[in-house]
Amino acid sequence: MRTSKISQETSKLLNATSVSPRRSTRNSISRFAHSLNGNGHVKDEDFEEPLDIEDVIPSRKRKRPTPRTPTKLSPSKIRVKTEIEETIAFSPAKERKVRKPARKFKNEETGDIEIHPPNDWAEVYAVVKEMRTSGAAQHAAVDTMGCERLAQETVSPKVKRFHTLIALMLSSQTKDTTNFQAMNRLYTELPPYKEGAPGGLNLENILAVDPKLLNELIWAVGFHNNKTKYIKATADILRDQYDGDIPDTIEGLMALPGVGPKMGYLCLSVAWGKHEGIGVDVHVHRITNLWGWHKTKGPEESRLALQAWLPKEFWHEINWVLVGLGQTVCLPVGRKCGECELGLRGLCKAAERGKVTIGRKLKQESIKDELKTEVVKAELTEGEVVVNADPEKDVKILNRVDGETA
Repeated sequence: MRTSKISQETSKLLNATSVSPRRSTRNSISRFAHSLNGNGHVKDEDFEEPLDIEDVIPSRKRKRPTPRTPTKLSPSKIRVKTEIEETIAFSPAKERKVRKPARKFKNEETGDIEIHPPNDWAEVYAVVKEMRTSGAAQHAAVDTMGCERLAQETVSPKVKRFHTLIALMLSSQTKDTTNFQAMNRLYTELPPYKEGAPGGLNLENILAVDPKLLNELIWAVGFHNNKTKYIKATADILRDQYDGDIPDTIEGLMALPGVGPKMGYLCLSVAWGKHEGIGVDVHVHRITNLWGWHKTKGPEESRLALQAWLPKEFWHEINWVLVGLGQTVCLPVGRKCGECELGLRGLCKAAERGKVTIGRKLKQESIKDELKTEVVKAELTEGEVVVNADPEKDVKILNRVDGETA
């Protein structure tokens, strides 16, 4: 039978690598018999040693890669490269802090119950304040359309305080943008209480306006039917009991229809400059619970919990700080933990880890890009490298490289 060349080579390979002792002996005797000459001597040229696998399969030697000549960096490039590596390098892992919420302690000397604040509240608040002024949370609706900014500046202080009260009464269950639009309609479309008098938002025009028209002007805000009744009833109280002004005490403000603690303390703070309590809305309540400062069921419980330990110097601004954070970064749905410095620095216990990881990578890439730009600028200069050089000098250097006159 004819066999192919591949089959013959395969048989040869298998015979060569066989380790059976019986077959090996038989093959050796057979080869010895065929190698005898007529005199009974073995032919030297016919005697072969057993084949080894390396004899059948030719060895393939790996080629050593050609050594590359290392590129020598100039002292300026080495310096800038070192600065980049030092800037981007991860800082050593910090010991994980145990976050403790606000807690009660009994003073052994006086026997009084004292409230100790959360152990990291000052650091957290400072980071958020920085975000609100120069970071990711600096452009919030509350900054331009918040209740404390809706009062007109061209009116008397008495009318301005009335503007603040009405803006707060309309703001309940309503977005700042919607509240802003409703207030503008009152400023421009509210008719005068008598012929020849100025129109717009003031106590006299609210007293004289028909409830149906008032309801149409504020229809976009939440619960506008109830708020129409509250505003009309409040106008009567202000006229009869406060000489047309608003109360200057929290008790007087909270006695007005539709005014609760949040509106009362905010109005007292903005209109009269008295910081006697904290205005806690849903943003402040939600965010402080996310941080683990306390575990409360509603804004009123959160207000009492915060007032028990937060220094009074922060009572006026904390609403503005946290409402802005809740409108831009720490949203009720779809929180942007990757853009929040609290999450990136490991200060928020509720931060979503996946978003934080992506945010850290993007931040590192941004730092790399900025530093690479500095390297390019540094390489354009001659002599000493100056990182973060003066912008005007950089423009001159770039113009000189492009062939223009400096």
